[in-house]
Amino acid sequence: MLFGDIDVRQAEGAILAHTLRVADRVLSKGRKLDAADVSFLLEQGLETITAATLEPGDVGEDEAACRAAVGLAGDGIELGEPYGGRVNYIARHRGLLMFDRATIDKLNLRHEALAIGTLEPFSLVEAGQIVATIKVMPFAVPGPVLETWEHAAVRIAVLPLVSKRLALIQTMLPGTKPGMLDKTVQATLRRLDALNAKLLAESRVPHETEAVAAGIRQAHQRGADIILVCGASAVVDRRDVIPSAMVEAGGTVLHYGMPVDPGNLLVLGRLGGIPVLGLPGCARSPKLNGVDLVLRRLAADMPVDARAIMGMGVGGLLVDTPLRPQPRSSAKAENGKTVAAVVLAAGKSSRMGESKPLIEVDGISFVERTVDAAIEAGAAPIVVVVGNDGEKIARRLDGRDVLIVENPDFAQGLSTSLKRGVEALPEDVAGALICLADMPDVDAALMRRLMSAFDPVERRGIVVPVHGGRRGNPVLWSRQFFADFMALSGDVGARKLLDTHDEWVTEIEVADEAPLLDLDTPEALAAWRKRHAEAMA
Repeated sequence: MLFGDIDVRQAEGAILAHTLRVADRVLSKGRKLDAADVSFLLEQGLETITAATLEPGDVGEDEAACRAAVGLAGDGIELGEPYGGRVNYIARHRGLLMFDRATIDKLNLRHEALAIGTLEPFSLVEAGQIVATIKVMPFAVPGPVLETWEHAAVRIAVLPLVSKRLALIQTMLPGTKPGMLDKTVQATLRRLDALNAKLLAESRVPHETEAVAAGIRQAHQRGADIILVCGASAVVDRRDVIPSAMVEAGGTVLHYGMPVDPGNLLVLGRLGGIPVLGLPGCARSPKLNGVDLVLRRLAADMPVDARAIMGMGVGGLLVDTPLRPQPRSSAKAENGKTVAAVVLAAGKSSRMGESKPLIEVDGISFVERTVDAAIEAGAAPIVVVVGNDGEKIARRLDGRDVLIVENPDFAQGLSTSLKRGVEALPEDVAGALICLADMPDVDAALMRRLMSAFDPVERRGIVVPVHGGRRGNPVLWSRQFFADFMALSGDVGARKLLDTHDEWVTEIEVADEAPLLDLDTPEALAAWRKRHAEAMA
């Protein structure tokens, strides 16, 4: 690949290295220039530009990222759309992330043009969570490098969780408080819920070998898939009560201890093919500990033996590491990708002559179309800001999971509605789609594309749809910019802030005019209705 300043007259087919703002057009970084672009630049008096030119054998960034990603994708993985030389791996379902770390390291060392970043292997991931991302650094990858990735002997997969039935046995000594045992049951239920597992039975027995052995045998006879034994006293030796009870019940002790803290004093045993775990004291807490690392593998039907236990040491220091979401519903917020939607539907619609959010097409109002698209895209929560015709809009949205926010100052301009909407968002959202309620062609697919590209950590904190060199709506903003919204005034939205924070902007090219189609007049509405009817015919 060649890179540097080139004559604009020779630039057709070249890839623009930096975003150009010329006249009223924006030519985005990474754009492959066509003949019309070259003519436009010459008309504007540009003589040279900085660009990249592919050589024979080079593969463009998006194609290279796609091909490399397909080569490594295993079961339970969905690939996101390519953008800017990046493809994300998305979990299809809840489960355990699996891949060979050593092979991933070798691929990353192969060539600087192509790299992959992942979560830790054996991470418990949620459906829809990004678990890995492939990135092409320059604008192209040499063909031989890409072939190495396409034929790599590694697959990134998400193993589904298999519903397991567990039995919990708790031992008691004189002075053991029932409240502590009850607390252990609750912590266990939370732990099992996170693994789609169920508590088949719970029993409490004296802290004596015979009593514990009888409890283990009974749990086995009842059909438990996994047996947990939580002792009133920590296991301090292989010959202590709980490991001795495993042997007395007819089983074996496979391993004592693990290089994970908290969780060191775990005992791994087996009875008739069923795992039996002697739990460390930290298992009475719902916080992440060594028990979770073992249970999540068992829940994915992965075998656990002494070698697997002792392989957990690297990364096994778990103190103050909130890896497992509590509760499960907060997982998206904890991975930094929770995206809300703010739908602005408070305006006077003075040029239209009727309330734009309430205009109906096929029996569905514009505001309903926008809200339904946000719901389908997975945005949450969804805040709808109303002012003019607020009661009517609220009735149209009745039954949908949205928060209606009134803006008594709507007549003072768009900025007041934007501030009201952002103020209503909870603190755990990572960002918000700012949507206009009068853009009927903006659908869930477009919103998902913006959400997929959003990553404030990678400085993609503002994601903007672009068509024909023009930026449109909705725009996805990281919460770090919400404070800037509060300084706006009058009939302006957040668009004026884009140039201020240009280094945070990622543009998503859109093939149709959906991001630009803001209907303001009866004539524009009539033309849109005609096109819509023809498209639906």
